[in-house]
Amino acid sequence: MELNYEGFYRFVRDELNVDLNAYKEKQLKRRIATVMKSSGALTLEDYSELIASDEVIRNKFLDYITINVTEFYRNKDIFTDFEFILRDYLNRQFKNIKIWSAACSIGAEPYSLAMILDKNNIKTNEKIIATDIDDNILKKAKDGVFKDFEIKNLDKKDLDKYFIEKENKYYIKDNIKGMVSFKKHDLVLDKYQKGFHAIICRNVIIYLKSETKDEIYKKFNESLVKGGILFTGATEAIYNPKEFGFKKISTFIYEKI
Repeated sequence: MELNYEGFYRFVRDELNVDLNAYKEKQLKRRIATVMKSSGALTLEDYSELIASDEVIRNKFLDYITINVTEFYRNKDIFTDFEFILRDYLNRQFKNIKIWSAACSIGAEPYSLAMILDKNNIKTNEKIIATDIDDNILKKAKDGVFKDFEIKNLDKKDLDKYFIEKENKYYIKDNIKGMVSFKKHDLVLDKYQKGFHAIICRNVIIYLKSETKDEIYKKFNESLVKGGILFTGATEAIYNPKEFGFKKISTFIYEKI
């Protein structure tokens, strides 16, 4: 008997420890159909067998299902607002700042944060914690090698200071790379660390169901110290921030109250 989507989701949870029930159904099924077709499988049952037996197909499935589109200083105007708050508010309120870049994808975001800390001489006791669900993406992030379209928002001064250009690729310098610690973490299934002064989670929550979003916002609030900041994506406004213990202080930036 062929697997239905419920059975396939259960298989993915058991075998890959990824909860697909947290994602918006229509978008998810469309993405599964696309990546399944590329594998040559005709049914979810055949596809599950390929995922279980073929590492290449398994990694392609994970890469496609978990969203990994990013760039340095994505939505630059909004990122500039966050830099101002980090420098002129958080840096003055707290002696040492602890930062979490959640769902960090290829590393452009935590490395952007590291450059901000360096440029503004902001001190931290710990490395920026950068997490993602995808092992392959984390490896790419740790490598710190980027293409021209991923660094398009950076000016020449930052490129010269923080990157080495070689054969049309941009290699992040070791001093910035050393400011970030990459770890695997699932926002839906795993526990959250506490004591953060800033959490950046952008352009990921939009793909999740409303009840999953709400639970994540509550967990983010619990992970932040009072007065800490949550920075969300440009399509991820929290319309009822007080419900989750936040107040809006700028576009897509919220303070724990």
